[in-house]
Amino acid sequence: MTTLTPLYHLAAEQKSAEVTDWAARIAWVVGLFVFIALVYWLMRQGWKWRASLQSDLPELPATPEGFADDEPLLTLQGRYHASTTAGHWLDRIVAHGLGTRSRTELTLTARGLDVVRPGAADFLIPAASLREARLDKALAGKVLPEGGLLIITWEHGGTMIDSGFRSDRAAEHQAWVDAVNQLAGTTELTSTTTEGTAR
Repeated sequence: MTTLTPLYHLAAEQKSAEVTDWAARIAWVVGLFVFIALVYWLMRQGWKWRASLQSDLPELPATPEGFADDEPLLTLQGRYHASTTAGHWLDRIVAHGLGTRSRTELTLTARGLDVVRPGAADFLIPAASLREARLDKALAGKVLPEGGLLIITWEHGGTMIDSGFRSDRAAEHQAWVDAVNQLAGTTELTSTTTEGTAR
């Protein structure tokens, strides 16, 4: 004989669907956006603070008239990564747009190195300011394979600067090292990387 289950037992076994707490979800989403905005604001403040510390760095030299008519020794298309205080691969320089990564076109002539950066400030490194060039793998927190960065050391306003470039064709880097060092009158190349020096 079949026993019928009382209806109240069936009702007790059925569970109602959980109700979504939209207020809590919205609060979490708003809190997350506020946190992200705070982190972004702190980063911007840090950037501005660093720029104010470097405010004594003079304006960057502009490309002189007639430079385009000079005979180019080398040209390069690639990326500008950053500039740091020479020998300190993490001490990024942000004054005058030197901290802005961008595409770049380099032209080396007997008068110096012309750095053209779409979307960022162009500048010239006069030949008299060039100190040396070398291959390295790290600059301003960016780490690449060994020899992946062309580092050009130059002097500006009494500050020694390392500027990092990466060609679209990495095989060009050594030719640039040789040409810049010849123009700068460097006879001995530094074998120690900035990363190794900093450590």
